[in-house]
Amino acid sequence: MVPVKLSIVIPVYNEKNTLNTLLTRVEAVDYEKEIVLVDDCSTDGTREIVESYKNKKEYTVVMHQYNRGKGAALRTGFAEASGDIIIIQDADLEYDPKDYGKLLEPILDGRADVVYGSRFLGGPHRVLFFWHYVGNMALTLLSNVMTNLNLTDMETCYKVFTRQVLDSIELKCNRFGFEPEFTSKVAKQKFRIYEVPISYSGRDYAEGKKIGWKDGVAAIWFIIRFRLFN
Repeated sequence: MVPVKLSIVIPVYNEKNTLNTLLTRVEAVDYEKEIVLVDDCSTDGTREIVESYKNKKEYTVVMHQYNRGKGAALRTGFAEASGDIIIIQDADLEYDPKDYGKLLEPILDGRADVVYGSRFLGGPHRVLFFWHYVGNMALTLLSNVMTNLNLTDMETCYKVFTRQVLDSIELKCNRFGFEPEFTSKVAKQKFRIYEVPISYSGRDYAEGKKIGWKDGVAAIWFIIRFRLFN
């Protein structure tokens, strides 16, 4: 197998309780890699934690001077990424870097250009909110109608893709609209997309969950917008 370098892009906003543990797990993954941390102007002490990684091997650290949103933080991270394959990783502990192997497999063996890690394909997961599940299913269904894909989890954090994919699309959304925007644009480009089951340790709002119903409403608009108006 030809050696590849991973760029693990991690947008960070107010995750002081989870960030160090998450980064320890990412560091333990046995691939050649760079870890791109983008702090989106955290206010809870996370910013100081992020800055402490500036001079560590494998790390690239970027600090936003004002809060711009997850999509904007990802674009900043993508601009710094130099790897052959890009992995999006949230800074909480909901998604486990131990799943990187199964996420990478369809790309490394030449079957896929993009891989989604699905929370709904049978992997172990924490049992939480029914209405969040319904909302995710509804957004994925609408996205599938607009893109002619058959994904089970469009809103998943775990999206893994090749350098060619990154260089072939222009991303614009600043907040959680990144998910439908990315999906719409890789579908239009006819990239080969796979899904694999992942584990999922969801958290509730008391534990720091940020996405809410307003983001779901916005996602509906973005799904339609990027289908009809690019």
